[in-house]
Amino acid sequence: MDITVVIAVFNDEKHIERAIRSCLTQTLPMVDYEIIVVDDGSTDSTPDILETYKIIGVRVITLKENVGVGSACNEGIKAARGRFVVRVDSDDYINEHLLEIQRLYLTLNKDMPAVACDYYLVDEEETIVGRKNPIELPIACGVMFRKDKLLDVGLYKDLRLWEERELFSRFVEKYGIYRIALPLYRYFQRSGSLTRE
Repeated sequence: MDITVVIAVFNDEKHIERAIRSCLTQTLPMVDYEIIVVDDGSTDSTPDILETYKIIGVRVITLKENVGVGSACNEGIKAARGRFVVRVDSDDYINEHLLEIQRLYLTLNKDMPAVACDYYLVDEEETIVGRKNPIELPIACGVMFRKDKLLDVGLYKDLRLWEERELFSRFVEKYGIYRIALPLYRYFQRSGSLTRE
């Protein structure tokens, strides 16, 4: 198993299926990657939605209470079977080539500890409203890490805000992250969201 995709979700019945579907429709065969969804204590219909995806092989980790996205992602990363790990937020989605292209970069460049792709900002209608360079405006989503390096830096801190940027910064300081100038990630920008500026 090469890749583990980790999706942490809390009460996101509106978007979680889109995120999972985008991971299921990759150009890589499913034998090359797995999808782990960590349900962070959802109280809406998210758990029912996830039950339907267990049937087709999506691994679901259910937390009894909400611990926050960083801690929930840590549970998924620790359970990962893949040597590479990439995180997708529950309200985001990915291009069908993301896993194949990022794996190719890491496989052919043994010295690369992680690769990040450019990302589009999208609104509720999936209209593209901007494009960002992940080195200039970092997010931990859409970054494929070597799992051993990710474990070495200590995973996510127990933060409720900016946890992804904090990890990105810490990882860059120790190992560096390389940029793929292709917009393979779709980052949902909620209106008025503090974490999406």
